[in-house]
Amino acid sequence: MTTTGTTTRTPMNALAGTWTIDPSHTRIGFVARHAMVTKVRGAFNDFAGTVSVDADDFTRSSAELTIQAASIDTRNEQRDGHLRSNDFLAMEDYPEIRFVSTGVTQTGPTSLELTGDLTIKDVTRPVTVPFDFDGTATDPFGNVRAGFEGAVTINRKDYGITWNAALETGGVLVSDKIALEFEVSAIKNA
Repeated sequence: MTTTGTTTRTPMNALAGTWTIDPSHTRIGFVARHAMVTKVRGAFNDFAGTVSVDADDFTRSSAELTIQAASIDTRNEQRDGHLRSNDFLAMEDYPEIRFVSTGVTQTGPTSLELTGDLTIKDVTRPVTVPFDFDGTATDPFGNVRAGFEGAVTINRKDYGITWNAALETGGVLVSDKIALEFEVSAIKNA
């Protein structure tokens, strides 16, 4: 175990127990290419999730995440409204985006792959997200926290999100590939 300031690096198997994702210190984000020349970044601001780590058999660990589609935020109210509409997330019919893990594989001393079912617009497809474990720390309120970062790219058309507009110069307005980004702070349950 290595200690740097108030952050302690520990083997991931020392994370045994149940953890609750802290929404105020976690970012669930995405990146899409816009007009073929720039990127638009956004995040979901309303979500809840848990992680359960089995120290005896890491493969029996699990994670669940539920995102409220209406909480999408790209810092542009008009664009956010369009993303909530039937052209994209159809949040009136599909208010939640869900991830439920189906497997965990430790790929290194501080890395893992989390495989699971991602459901968007009532379409469920498997995804595997590589994560890096950033360590643990005890915050000023006595909470034990663990940090993880991960990212994966999905094709939005796989989830029935097909709207687009052709550009006069060729190409389309919105990329099919969307990068999902996870910067997670989880608090150990008592």
